[in-house]
Amino acid sequence: MKTLGHWLTAPWRRSLVAALAGALPVLAFPAPSLWWWAWFALVPWLLLVRAAPTGRRAAYDGWCGGFGFMLAMHHWLLPNLHVFTFVIAALLGALWAPWGRLVRRLLGGTPGPGRVAAALVVVPSGWLAIELVRSWQGLGGPWGVLGASQWQVAPALRLASVGGVWLVSFLIVAVNAAVVVLVAVRRARVTAVAGLLATAAAGSAAWVWSPPPASSSGADGRVRIGVVQAGVVAGTGSPARRFDREEELTRRLAGQDVDLVVWGESSVGFDLGERPDLARRLAALSRQTGADVLVNVDARRSDRPGIFKSSVLVGPDGPTGTRYDKMRLVPFGEYVPARSLLGWATSVGEAAGEDRRRGTAQVVMEAGDGLRVGPMVCFESAFPDMSRHLAEDGAGVLLAQSSTSTFQQSWAPAQHASLAALRAAETGRPMVHATLTGVSAVYDASGARTGPRLGTDTSGALVYDVPLAHGTTPYVRFGDWPPYAALAVLVVWGAVEGVRTLRFRRSAPGPRVPPARTAHGSAARPGR
Repeated sequence: MKTLGHWLTAPWRRSLVAALAGALPVLAFPAPSLWWWAWFALVPWLLLVRAAPTGRRAAYDGWCGGFGFMLAMHHWLLPNLHVFTFVIAALLGALWAPWGRLVRRLLGGTPGPGRVAAALVVVPSGWLAIELVRSWQGLGGPWGVLGASQWQVAPALRLASVGGVWLVSFLIVAVNAAVVVLVAVRRARVTAVAGLLATAAAGSAAWVWSPPPASSSGADGRVRIGVVQAGVVAGTGSPARRFDREEELTRRLAGQDVDLVVWGESSVGFDLGERPDLARRLAALSRQTGADVLVNVDARRSDRPGIFKSSVLVGPDGPTGTRYDKMRLVPFGEYVPARSLLGWATSVGEAAGEDRRRGTAQVVMEAGDGLRVGPMVCFESAFPDMSRHLAEDGAGVLLAQSSTSTFQQSWAPAQHASLAALRAAETGRPMVHATLTGVSAVYDASGARTGPRLGTDTSGALVYDVPLAHGTTPYVRFGDWPPYAALAVLVVWGAVEGVRTLRFRRSAPGPRVPPARTAHGSAARPGR
């Protein structure tokens, strides 16, 4: 009977196993939401990589695992981008190739306690560097950051208030690496246990010393926010019929003492400058409910060229003049990167036929009675820095207007809504995730959900009592320090490895010089 190791000698089999192992962490994210699985999900992949016969093979294992991870995390794009989904996954998966070599270098063979101790810091630092690079908008943004799988775990959310989702990712990878050592490296198990204890101590320290968000007191301690979710409206004339539905739902909020009404992304399909009749209807809704209405306009602008997605605040007298234009667009969904090179994607899937235009700055809006809100549009809620900057600028409530109607039956709506819990915990500010077709949800300043969520099968309007908070979290104060600390760790480790290699080469004996031969072919002997 062939052993597993012998079976894996075939390159294609090994690549397939690596891809499957890389896909395992997706089960920790919504919809499965097996959050505990994240702390063990990387073990099969790490075991495979550390056993690679060569550094080159370890890089391939890293690449194939990264491909599996990216494909599983974005599998819901397949009906829309088709074969291009595999291209994207392969390109992004290549980021894990150097990480594969790193894992083999530190965990391969029978590493001693010193090398294992270094691995527990350097391997998660390498993972964090990958997450930082792929979080760049041009590479797709930070969808599926490993730490985001812990969105419903209170201790992890407290860690996020210290170092953002990055710190949670680092600790998850460190724990997985320690488990690999416990399984495969008997001589270094004490070091692995020490690493696990250090992780537990870090979590405990964050829980004890990081102050929870301070709740505001008195009448100003809560706001009532109405979320309007139109539900799926398809067919001819859907923008107009969707507006009618949202108008009907908003009227139900009259008399409920609402402070702000929020509609989802693309809730208005016409420029309000070109459609004053719609602006008047929105103003009438504001008067009826006694609150400003925050809508999202997805249309060609009358005052500027191009199509924008904009959060627009409408008061009792019409648009207030306060608007926010979406800055970070969804690759292929709202624009095609390097369209001259990749424009063929529009012929094989549902990529954007015309690029949306970008906004230039974030905006904190005054929504009346001292309420200051920081809007984001859809995909932007995945970026930790955007919510952090809004909190720095004085936003008391964070808002995300979203629409995932294209992926209504997939895992995407639930995973998108879960990101709001991370952003709330990171900033110490409550966050409202209001969508066009679900999932809509509201989270308090600690990241705990407030009130029921509106699922993808719901069309309705709901008022949430949102508790306000004040104070500044360490993450808002110090920013994205974990990924930059990880980069520093990699630089130091690289320098140490370089010095060690140089010393080894200098200390290695030179090539042996054979003794000279006489004319008769015998070796010449030195004279006496």
